[in-house]
Amino acid sequence: MNLLDKLVIPLSPEHITLLHYISMLIFFLFVPFISIVLGGNILSLYYKSKGLKESNNLYLRFSRDIIEIVTINKSIGIMLGIMTLVTSILIYVQLFHDANLISVNYLTWAFVFVTIGLILIYTFRYSSAFSDLFNSIQDYKTDDQSIKEELENYRTSSRKLSFKAGRFGLAFLLIGLWLFVAGVTLAFFTKDWSDKNILTILFSWSVISRFIPFIITAIAFTGATILFSFFYWEGGIKNLPEDYKAFVRKTGINLTAFSSIVLPIFILIDITNLPDNAISSGVFFFLTIGLLLLFLGYHYLYVMYKNSDAKYSLHIFLVILLTIFTVIIADQTAMGNANQTQTFLLAQNFETEMAKLTEGNKPKVISGEDIYKNICSACHSFDHKVVGPPYKQTLPKYHDDVDKLVKFILNPTQNNPGYPPMPNPGLKPDEAKAVATYILKEVRKYE
Repeated sequence: MNLLDKLVIPLSPEHITLLHYISMLIFFLFVPFISIVLGGNILSLYYKSKGLKESNNLYLRFSRDIIEIVTINKSIGIMLGIMTLVTSILIYVQLFHDANLISVNYLTWAFVFVTIGLILIYTFRYSSAFSDLFNSIQDYKTDDQSIKEELENYRTSSRKLSFKAGRFGLAFLLIGLWLFVAGVTLAFFTKDWSDKNILTILFSWSVISRFIPFIITAIAFTGATILFSFFYWEGGIKNLPEDYKAFVRKTGINLTAFSSIVLPIFILIDITNLPDNAISSGVFFFLTIGLLLLFLGYHYLYVMYKNSDAKYSLHIFLVILLTIFTVIIADQTAMGNANQTQTFLLAQNFETEMAKLTEGNKPKVISGEDIYKNICSACHSFDHKVVGPPYKQTLPKYHDDVDKLVKFILNPTQNNPGYPPMPNPGLKPDEAKAVATYILKEVRKYE
């Protein structure tokens, strides 16, 4: 990380606090987006495979609709899936500079795997669209056998590419998110894990107990996003067949309900794995808010399930999203608590660096005594003749008028017959004033 270390700048306590808030905002963007991409890819692959095996067009349509909804578009994927991770890495480099923390290494590798995973998942999306296109024209009537064979080859190739891209994309994304969770987890244990190998860290209970609820949250939020996208966003998708609408509603409710029910258990387990110095009343407060939101979501899910209605799809979406936000706030608060020593060291480094920067800007102290000894004493003494007259003889006429003496030093004239004219010593005004003040003060000792 030597290259990234060169980007580090000294941080004041205020800047450190600001970076924690920015990190929180970045996670607000990254976690929900990557959650629905992960959950949506899993669902899309599952129903695509099941739809092809059972020749079920309803499953195939759901697979296509899901992957198009969760990936949104490529620009959003770059901004929310890639740029947010890059920003997180830069923030962690700043926050944990000189801490010998390997968290940044894990986040960097997470960036590599997540980026590859997203590229493959978007390939899965667009190759699936081509596959569906070729499926729709497989009964194209023509007497040219070569055209039929070519269409069949395209159909087969696009299907294979679709499955390979989707499965490999899922694998890379899962590994990338595992590394991401490990990197964030390590930020709670500064220096304690620096000597552990990657497998020990990835399969440690501290990481696993945070990665499992991450996956569960992704599935819950994906279910909520399905309900929101199909039945609320811009008035819902129009002209859906009733059987398809019922299937989507049931699938979305089941996914959200089953995954969110077990989520509180893992949230509580995660708290027990945090170091003691990470726990605070603020952490408990935000986690409590998150749990209360989940219980509110259970109410909406029950009403939707009982009435076979999607009326509360927006409420469920917002409840799960706000739950994710509160857990992120609690997590970042705990990380800040666990790294107070690191924050203190960064603040000390800032003070040291600022002292170095401002040292050269301090006004230089001009010593009148040094100027006298180095320049004036060659020709003058206070009580006896050297080359010029003694100061006790010439200075009384200035009557302690510093400015008058400064004018003479800067532009000497012949005032004392019997002595050679005084050469211009070449002093600057502030130097002349310093030496004038000094000799007027010292000459009083000889009165």
